[in-house]
Amino acid sequence: MKFQKDWWAGILVISIVFSLQCVGQDEIDPKLTEVWEPEPPVVTPGKIAGPPSDAIILFDGTSFEKWTTKDGGPVKWKLEDGVMVAVKESGELFTKQGFGDCQLHVEFSTPPKVVGKGQGRGNSGIFLQKRYEVQVLDSYNNRTYSNGQAGSIYKQHIPLVNASLPPGEWQSYDIFFTAPRFVDDGSVQTPAYITVVHNGILIQNHVEIKGTTVYRGEPKYETHGMKEPIFLQDHDNPVRYRNIWIREI
Repeated sequence: MKFQKDWWAGILVISIVFSLQCVGQDEIDPKLTEVWEPEPPVVTPGKIAGPPSDAIILFDGTSFEKWTTKDGGPVKWKLEDGVMVAVKESGELFTKQGFGDCQLHVEFSTPPKVVGKGQGRGNSGIFLQKRYEVQVLDSYNNRTYSNGQAGSIYKQHIPLVNASLPPGEWQSYDIFFTAPRFVDDGSVQTPAYITVVHNGILIQNHVEIKGTTVYRGEPKYETHGMKEPIFLQDHDNPVRYRNIWIREI
């Protein structure tokens, strides 16, 4: 019986891979890359830490001085009460400075008023080098596919646990990122690796990034510079951010 189950599981995986190879990325059903099991267990988180003395302060609540937009235009996010807020159709927010290997601290708060469900609830994202996403989402009593919930490396790695706090409460990510290296012909010499601590709890333990974050299909690497901007995603949800700092490694 076990052999039969394993045989059918193998046939299913082969069928999915074959289907992904036979159609264009835009034609691929995004549900093919959603993983729902296992569901990470819930763990109660701890406190939020402050910046160290050698950190580069990217946002201290006073201005968007260190940030810009994709096209270099004026920032459309709101600045209120010492926090930045994504507003509908405000666009992504990019750091003016590029970064490679780094330690990044970000504090965020999903909307206190619950609207929507799954991916439509408190959705944003933190992209390292403009390409590799750590998902921001309201995952407190909000089921979605496991590789798309808060703390996932989107569509690539499920978090070890769900350390999300209730909507409206401030939370933190401490992200440790090793950038990919490329050789002259554009191939990958070494992939990127990432560790994520959510509210003081380890949720991603030096996992290998498989390539640029994509919604449809499978990720793959594209050659890019050693230092690239970080961007915060506008997903039409009023997610708030504060106390963002980074240490270059």
